[in-house]
Amino acid sequence: MALPMKNEEKPAYNYADYLKWDDGKRWELIDGVAYMMSPAPAQAHQEVSGGLYRQFADFLDGKPCKVFHAPFDVRLNANDGDDTVVQPDLLVVCDKSKLDGKSCVGAPDLVAEILSPSTARHDRLTKFLKYQEAGVREYWIVDPDTKTVQLHILDEGGYMNPKSGIYSDEDVVSSHVLEGFSADMKKIFSARADEPTRMPTS
Repeated sequence: MALPMKNEEKPAYNYADYLKWDDGKRWELIDGVAYMMSPAPAQAHQEVSGGLYRQFADFLDGKPCKVFHAPFDVRLNANDGDDTVVQPDLLVVCDKSKLDGKSCVGAPDLVAEILSPSTARHDRLTKFLKYQEAGVREYWIVDPDTKTVQLHILDEGGYMNPKSGIYSDEDVVSSHVLEGFSADMKKIFSARADEPTRMPTS
């Protein structure tokens, strides 16, 4: 589970600090607070993440936009303190000037997070607000257990608008940012076909 690491001598970290950590663990920064990421994801998480990545990668092959998967650093506020560094499960970047060879500097065009029991609250609340604030145009929250996708589209009022919605494993989900792209959720969740579908809880 992502837990904040507190340090009385240095209560806020930045990207320069982050680059010095060599303890073999994966970390994220949210407003200067360090969060240790969960151990290796479970099989269901990996299968869903891989299936989603393949569909994005196939569609974007030969196109200007690029898709990346974790671990890949995203510096959401690089020009304002550089104290927020996240590693989304999947991200799409269409502005190549944001790629510096080792990270995305600024907001990706699209982010997808694959939920696990230990990260669900972090992804649905903390990261939801940070992605909205940073200007991530499209945010997918994918739940392998309930076989659902919450699609959030950014507009002037944020993510909570009529363009956003929730989809099941019976749906084909179309991107608003990547014109012409649709994800067949039945294929992505096929590895979980033997599991009962449960509706998401708050």
